[in-house]
Amino acid sequence: MIDTSLGTQFLGELIGTAVLVLFGGGVVAGVSLKWSKAESGGWVVVTLAWGLAVTMGVYVSGYMSMAHLNPAVTLGMALAGAFPWDYVLPYIGAQFIGAFIGATLVWLHYYPHWKKTEDKPTKLGVFSTAPAIRHYTSNVFGEALGTFILVFGLLSLGANTFSEGLNPLVVGALIVVIGMSLGGTTGYAINPARDLGPRIAHFVWPIAGKGGSDWSYSWVPVIGPLLGGALGALSYNAIINGDVSMWLWAFGALFILVLVLAMTLDKKNDLT
Repeated sequence: MIDTSLGTQFLGELIGTAVLVLFGGGVVAGVSLKWSKAESGGWVVVTLAWGLAVTMGVYVSGYMSMAHLNPAVTLGMALAGAFPWDYVLPYIGAQFIGAFIGATLVWLHYYPHWKKTEDKPTKLGVFSTAPAIRHYTSNVFGEALGTFILVFGLLSLGANTFSEGLNPLVVGALIVVIGMSLGGTTGYAINPARDLGPRIAHFVWPIAGKGGSDWSYSWVPVIGPLLGGALGALSYNAIINGDVSMWLWAFGALFILVLVLAMTLDKKNDLT
């Protein structure tokens, strides 16, 4: 645990998450919005920039906080016994506020481009994720799997020794490979704050020609990552440390329950 005050750690998580979303949302805006010089840059540009966004977010916050920048990571670390529970809610609160601020800065930076872009889902896509194919069961599974790998990977990286200052680059590389390998189905939120904070910004700000904020999907990039992050941390403890917690079975059962509910939604949508 880093030796700074809770207030400093709150500020670190807020600033780090704001930087993450500013760069991450910024690259999506750049490749998506009309008349941007980066328009049609493509998926490789997006995934590389998101990896670097996480890296830079960690660099600017890592001396103030644990640089989780992600509620799923914070929850997972707490369940793994690597983070104090009384810091969980302050960290998550800071992450959501930071994500909202970062998304607001993206809106302001690209201000004239919103009016030039007619497609409403494209505008929403700058702020939040959407599935390539809306299939709630698959979408929840995909978000959970990506975040499982993220948290399991972060704990594994923590067990290695890197040259000073190199760790954030390795974390960024992990984000890139998750995006390139698994992100094409849902846009790989793998972070509830990164999705819900900007989605709220999309909802509240007077963005030119915007449509709805797709609240019917908004639970997927929140619940999926939280469950995946929890299972990733608990599985790491079980496999690597031999510590099989009752929480592993509890979250496993909850994950199955959520998948069953998602299947019900999919069947209902097939009938309509």
